[in-house]
Amino acid sequence: MMRKTSVILLSAVTGAALTLFVTQPRSVLMGSTARAATSDTYRQLNLFGDVFERVRSDYVEKPDDSKLIESSISGMLTGLDPHSSYMDAKSFRDMQVQTRGEFGGLGIEVTMEDGLIKVVSPIDDTPASKAGIMANDIITNLDDEAVQGLTLNQAVEKMRGPVNTKIRLKIMRKGQDNPIEVTLVRDNIRVRSVRARVESDDIGYIRITTFNEQTTEGLKREIANLTKQIGADKLKGFILDLRNNPGGLLEEAVTVSDTFLDRGEIVSTRGRNAEETQRRSAHAGDLTKGKPVMVLINGGSASASEIVAGALQDHKRATLIGTRSFGKGSVQTIIPLGSGNGALRLTTARYYTPSGKSIQAKGITPDIEVLQDVPDDLKARTDTKGEASLRGHLKGQDGDEKTGSQSYVPPEAKDDKALKTAADLLHGIKATATTPTAPVTGEKAAIDKPAGNKAAN
Repeated sequence: MMRKTSVILLSAVTGAALTLFVTQPRSVLMGSTARAATSDTYRQLNLFGDVFERVRSDYVEKPDDSKLIESSISGMLTGLDPHSSYMDAKSFRDMQVQTRGEFGGLGIEVTMEDGLIKVVSPIDDTPASKAGIMANDIITNLDDEAVQGLTLNQAVEKMRGPVNTKIRLKIMRKGQDNPIEVTLVRDNIRVRSVRARVESDDIGYIRITTFNEQTTEGLKREIANLTKQIGADKLKGFILDLRNNPGGLLEEAVTVSDTFLDRGEIVSTRGRNAEETQRRSAHAGDLTKGKPVMVLINGGSASASEIVAGALQDHKRATLIGTRSFGKGSVQTIIPLGSGNGALRLTTARYYTPSGKSIQAKGITPDIEVLQDVPDDLKARTDTKGEASLRGHLKGQDGDEKTGSQSYVPPEAKDDKALKTAADLLHGIKATATTPTAPVTGEKAAIDKPAGNKAAN
């Protein structure tokens, strides 16, 4: 029997994927679909065939048949909702790299600036860092090809490749008159989705930028490092920063939540059929030993971020600080279509927080709302419209939808009001929020490069 692997995703439109692997017989799915089809459906399919043949025979220029098919599939899926889509073979491979968080490459985070490829930072203990590549270096050539004119994705694709293969970089560095040439050997690179530091000498600050296969491992490592560095007795608690985190793997969202919980439901998902309901629960063992936790969210916190925030809020394990989250409460399944044919990204379910709340088109309201001071030149670009503003989105529960939420995060920690509020609370100082919100009441209800213009390679 032929089998196909599916991947379940929850993510913002431009975000990373929240993924769980499942396997089902292909023949079963095909058979149930065929049995459900009506004669009217078959007539419509005949209409599609007639139009397809007319385009092939009469269009002013000879069309590419494969592109016609891909466009037809794309149109069918994008007409469903903002998150269903068709991925060609390359897009599917890119999604897999993104969710794995691991690939053959050099270990450089880069961005596009004025048409040039600029190094944001080398990743520790990678070929790039070992070769002395520095932040703000400008990459001008990859082997013998000039970078000028390439897109960011094209440049990244050229720098990635099989482990143990070589690539030659030409670099311009401020203060150096002549270009620097360096030959690097690609190695296995892990995207660093978790970063941490000590805040105010006695608080562990942890930022999660995406939920890939490395996230929970990185979180556990940073919790242990911070506890050792600060000292268990001195440690006041943890700040978990999920702001502008667009999503990630479902399994990682569950295990990240489980890291802070001893028991109870973390998330549930419900599809069209009742038997498709799934519930994920925590296991005994809070790695933070019950230390207080503050979670920072904003309008850019979506999907996996909302699952973690919702679980910790409903269990009263953490205090949520910031602004309302994105409101992405649906589940997408990635269904591979066979070798070289890409995959479908199809909305198949909604997800719910432990108290039974759907956050679809509504988002999660923080326990303490804190608005940042935004520079005048950025005010028009610092609000996220949210799920409810997307054309064709699934409707919110009971028609209760909310759009728009601030997503600005100050570049300097000293200007970060939400961060200061979290630190003050851990130090026992009363919060001075812009608009405090009511605590959770426990209401019941029915139940695929990260966003931005940076990329690692």
